[in-house]
Amino acid sequence: MSFIVAIDGPAGTGKGTITSLISKELGLVNIDTGVTYRCVALYAIRNNIKLEETQKIINSLKNIHIEMKNENGEQKVFLNNEEVTKEIRNKEVTKIVSQVSSIKEVRYKMVELQRKLAQGKDVIMEGRDITTVVFPNANVKIYMDADEKIRAQRRHKEMQEKGIQMTYEEVLKNIQIRDKNDKEKEIGALKIAEDAIYIDTTGLSIEEVKDKILNIIKESRLGTVPNRKQDREK
Repeated sequence: MSFIVAIDGPAGTGKGTITSLISKELGLVNIDTGVTYRCVALYAIRNNIKLEETQKIINSLKNIHIEMKNENGEQKVFLNNEEVTKEIRNKEVTKIVSQVSSIKEVRYKMVELQRKLAQGKDVIMEGRDITTVVFPNANVKIYMDADEKIRAQRRHKEMQEKGIQMTYEEVLKNIQIRDKNDKEKEIGALKIAEDAIYIDTTGLSIEEVKDKILNIIKESRLGTVPNRKQDREK
């Protein structure tokens, strides 16, 4: 029987870093659901499909094959058998991925893929609607949050380290647009599940957040986690 750790939250809260660290420490399969939507966005860009051409984006889904592979401890993303791990993080993809993920037909298809990727495995999965839509019955449900300016600083630093050229102001504006769009989506809107454990990471180090979540997971496996409704851990 699978053991599912589901983590939701807006961009820049550290979800990706945390899931990567915890997956290695506990041997859980790490599935970043955001990369599935980024692959669709990248395909649209490469094929000159514009955001307003919704039906073309929907039709393109039949031509998109996404795989995730762990190579030497790192997650590699493949779009139609081509590795696109770095390319899906570029500025052009980042600007449109939230809008692409708002298309309900895209959402349905990617949720189906995400569930398939997790089938029969012990996984840690992060995104926007994992605790509410993809795996509403997950063993552990966490919502990570942080001040938007702190999130922009983190994301800007991450992009610099990856060689992606975006100014802090561009990153902050993009985060504000994504937050609004994610929270207003018709399907899979970003929101806090009633039984999710809320963690504000604004003033916490990665190590402190990791330790908090590790303890929550260990308590769940032992059956000692109380039923907490939006337990806000500062």
